[in-house]
Amino acid sequence: MSSIKHVAIYGKGGIGKSCTASNIAAACAEDGHRVLIVGCDPKSDSSITLVGRRIPTMMDLIQRGGEIKEKDVVFQGYKGVRCIEVGGPEPGVGCAGRGIIVAIDFLRKVSKAMEEVDLVLYDVPGDIVCGGFSAPIRKGLVSQAYIITSGEYMPLYAGNNICKGLRRLNTPLAGVICNSREAAAGREKQIAEKFARELKSRLVAFIPKDPIVQQCERRAVTVIEGAPASEIADVYRALARDIMSGAKPTIPEPLSDERLMELSRE
Repeated sequence: MSSIKHVAIYGKGGIGKSCTASNIAAACAEDGHRVLIVGCDPKSDSSITLVGRRIPTMMDLIQRGGEIKEKDVVFQGYKGVRCIEVGGPEPGVGCAGRGIIVAIDFLRKVSKAMEEVDLVLYDVPGDIVCGGFSAPIRKGLVSQAYIITSGEYMPLYAGNNICKGLRRLNTPLAGVICNSREAAAGREKQIAEKFARELKSRLVAFIPKDPIVQQCERRAVTVIEGAPASEIADVYRALARDIMSGAKPTIPEPLSDERLMELSRE
């Protein structure tokens, strides 16, 4: 059985999923792990802070035609993190989620990157685990998932919907990550803890709102690289260690819509 960890990070668009995923990748690499991050978002922004710029997407290259080599799609980032951006179709044309299936199949033909690492991290968008965006799970590539939320209703609603999809696919939830949107974060943390507990999961990390994160993003670096001595960098490091620790995940038990509304108002 392969010892490579295949982990998907799911969350509502705009919740800070790609920022969190890239910092997890950087922190794992800093600890000596070999990491591949697969950006599955049509925005193609999962690897910007790791590489320092946008990289070509697999879907763009496939659509153009011609010979494609490993060096055209796999890029080295901070501490040797390997980065791939799946990309997506033009707005209003095709399904970005289904592009993941095409891209992963193509990647295996031109590269062994997925076989030469300790962690493959999928940064996956979507308010639900739809047919296309569930591709890494349905293809048997992902063994567990994390969801990112905040204490606000819509991210909680999205996270709960994702858990419904995970349950249908019999895929375990390894934990909930709360990316705080509030300066006074005590109430938000309590909501996230209750949400995770009622899902029969756990709150793996609470990431406080910190201007350092935005400052590093503007410089196109991760917090791990740009502010290594900061408290927020240590939060990402602790999260990365948890992901690599092999803690036992559980099949989530989604909340009812009524309970979710109650929870967001507590």
